Amino acid sequence: MSNNRVLTGITTTGTPHIGNYLGAIKPAIEASQQPNSESFFFLADYHALIKCHDPERVARSTQEIAATWLALGLDTDKATFYRQTDVPEIPELTWILTCMCSKGLMNRAHAYKASVDANRDGGKEDLDDGITMGLFSYPILMAADILMFNAHKVPVGKDQIQHIEMARDIAGKFNHTYKELFVLPEAQVDEETQLIPGLDGRKMSKSYDNTIPLFCSSDELRTLINRIKTDLREPGEPKDADNSTIFQLYNLFASADESVAMRRQFENGIAWGEAKRELHEFLDAKLSAPRARYNELMNDLGAVEELLLKGAEKARAEAAPLLDQVRIAAGIRPLTYVAPKAEKAEAKKKELTPEELARIEEGRRRAILRPVQHLIDAVAAADDKATAAAALIAQKEQDLEGLKKKAKQKAENELDALRIELGQYL
Repeated sequence: MSNNRVLTGITTTGTPHIGNYLGAIKPAIEASQQPNSESFFFLADYHALIKCHDPERVARSTQEIAATWLALGLDTDKATFYRQTDVPEIPELTWILTCMCSKGLMNRAHAYKASVDANRDGGKEDLDDGITMGLFSYPILMAADILMFNAHKVPVGKDQIQHIEMARDIAGKFNHTYKELFVLPEAQVDEETQLIPGLDGRKMSKSYDNTIPLFCSSDELRTLINRIKTDLREPGEPKDADNSTIFQLYNLFASADESVAMRRQFENGIAWGEAKRELHEFLDAKLSAPRARYNELMNDLGAVEELLLKGAEKARAEAAPLLDQVRIAAGIRPLTYVAPKAEKAEAKKKELTPEELARIEEGRRRAILRPVQHLIDAVAAADDKATAAAALIAQKEQDLEGLKKKAKQKAENELDALRIELGQYL
């Protein structure tokens, strides 16, 4: 396994736009081509169900996102590209990790707190109104996505750093409780990521309805570019390139020389209509080849499905052996399982705290006393508790006589536990 495993998930709830391409897809594909690096890219369709209950939208988005990544040159021989729901080991690991995760940790998740705050601000009595268990616990699913492949780095925005920290916490608790099986992932945040402006100048986002779909038709691209907001400067007046959405979008796709030439046109007072026309022609030319490939793939979804299933096979080849180790470490084993000598030695070396030893001993004592609890209760209810306790212990001492070795050992353990339990009455 490489020491530089990178994992990225793409939620299948929308159509990829230029902001997605420049901010995430392009740098991810470029990183996957680097030597000594392993990349895992997956369609997060389980995550989509948290945000969207429109099945057609989820299905369509899954098709579009898969075709987009392939059209943009993702090499599925170098990177592992798969659909989350094709790897059943992930939900199983999610459950195991759920049993390691405190509710308090989930209470602190940003998305859950934001939903609670929204309910409070809306005057709702039930602060959990409309909040699903999927939304509440999805950081655990995200942790399983990451830990399933022992990713070292997870590229995320600043708002997602908390989820990586939670994954580290959950992994650390599992490793401490059972066995060191999980790498503690690190969030990879690109501090220099440039803001991708939308049609209204704000960050390009579906929430603002200001996006430019990456592979829309040439005519639709022209229509959207014509919606870009501009100032009132007339043709011939110098334009502020750095504060122009037109120039910024052009610059994000342009070479250094192309950028200099367009900036000069702004300084010379290019008309806004002409600037929009040039941006359309420029982007249309840049996107025409991948758009054609995208359309081919959308018309041959069987080929896309085949690549995803091959990716799932690669992913499961990694996931299944690790999940087997996780199961065994947690005690979910075949009845005939025999631990290797090295594993037994490691388990023996594990030191327990006095508190842990005390809890173990208390649990053992309670298990021994459970069959005679009714006798203990009878002593507690007696008027003369001392006499009743002494009589019970004497009877148990007498019962020891004539017992065989194994039965006698069990009876002696029970007697010792009774003496401790009834000592308060004697």
